[in-house]
Amino acid sequence: MDLLEYQAKGLFRAMAIPVLPSQRIDDPKDLKGLKIPYPVVLKSQVRAGGRGRAGGIKFVANTIDAVAAAQTIFNLPIVGEYPEVLLAEAKYDADQELYLAVLLDPVARRPILLGSKQGGVNVEAAIAQVQQVIVDQEFSPFYARRLMLKMGLHGELIQSVSAIVEKMYQLFVQKDLDLVEINPLGISSSGEVMALDGKVTANDQALGRHPDLAGLVGKRLLGNGEGLEGIRGGRCERNRIVAEMRSPIESESMPQLPNPHSQGLNLVELPGNIGILCNGAGLTMATLDAVIYAKGKPANFLNLGSFDRFAPTDGLRERLEKGLELVSQEKRVKVILVNILGSVAVCEEMTLAIATYLERKARASRTPQIVLRLVGEQSGAIRQRLGKLSVQIAEKLDEAVAQAVSLAK
Repeated sequence: MDLLEYQAKGLFRAMAIPVLPSQRIDDPKDLKGLKIPYPVVLKSQVRAGGRGRAGGIKFVANTIDAVAAAQTIFNLPIVGEYPEVLLAEAKYDADQELYLAVLLDPVARRPILLGSKQGGVNVEAAIAQVQQVIVDQEFSPFYARRLMLKMGLHGELIQSVSAIVEKMYQLFVQKDLDLVEINPLGISSSGEVMALDGKVTANDQALGRHPDLAGLVGKRLLGNGEGLEGIRGGRCERNRIVAEMRSPIESESMPQLPNPHSQGLNLVELPGNIGILCNGAGLTMATLDAVIYAKGKPANFLNLGSFDRFAPTDGLRERLEKGLELVSQEKRVKVILVNILGSVAVCEEMTLAIATYLERKARASRTPQIVLRLVGEQSGAIRQRLGKLSVQIAEKLDEAVAQAVSLAK
């Protein structure tokens, strides 16, 4: 389960990872008692990415503007989710923004440190430039320093940023987390570092060992103690519907009886006509939400798992092919929406998997149409290659969703 930003930053603060002064806002009128000096930034607290582009982040200079902006953000859905909470935070001027993350390699079963000198909203487009270091033995500061050198950092930044990575790793291990991410880590003109945004993914199976995390997840699901209904009318009704459809994947780490031919992939069936294939629980949920919000009807969704997005692993193509077969096995599936994030090499594997799938289905009486989301620099030669295969391609998620919903009608 992904925690909200303000919850993640609470964990950062406990680990002495620097974060800005902030205040939770449950209602626009709370801003009349704001304890942070203006100017401040108001942030929608939803799980989906792209909040800034969607209008969910606004800078304000006074109380009147803040209340008006908060009312707008509270009533703004982002990938189908309305915020129950906003975060008011001090404004920060960063000269440079980095990307940092700690996650578990599902193949090697070892933690990986990730880092890039290009953080912020465009990190997906620069995914090929993300550096990685596998923690293959007992952790030591050596691993963080090695990542700094691979990222190309110099001088005092090596020490200050590696100290952040070490604390991120400690949090990752202490809380049995699936992901700790800071994007961006802001660097001021004086060299000060600050976690400007953060993401923490808790492991569902480990919540029993961490009551504090279980409490945060409970708040995430139930809002402010009032349940999913009755809070701000229509926002909560939509969130209730989405939560009901999310529930199978949120427990995906629990024991299940897999199809003997599914390679461990667990397909979640729904009554619609759009199959959804993604990698990573967060991305799967965001894509599912987007389809629902666009009035589409998901037939199923399948999370391929958080495989290495930066280098293809053995068996990846076969796993992708099996995923395509699984999401299209029901006759009611008219469209397959594929949203796979990865390097150029990973996307090339995806291209080959789609080509193999379409060749296999060439003589079939029914072949679902495929809509593929390709991000930024991934899309050059791959886009040309897929153009010959009657695959619809979009760079933005909302465009891909719109195409899928239209084709499914």
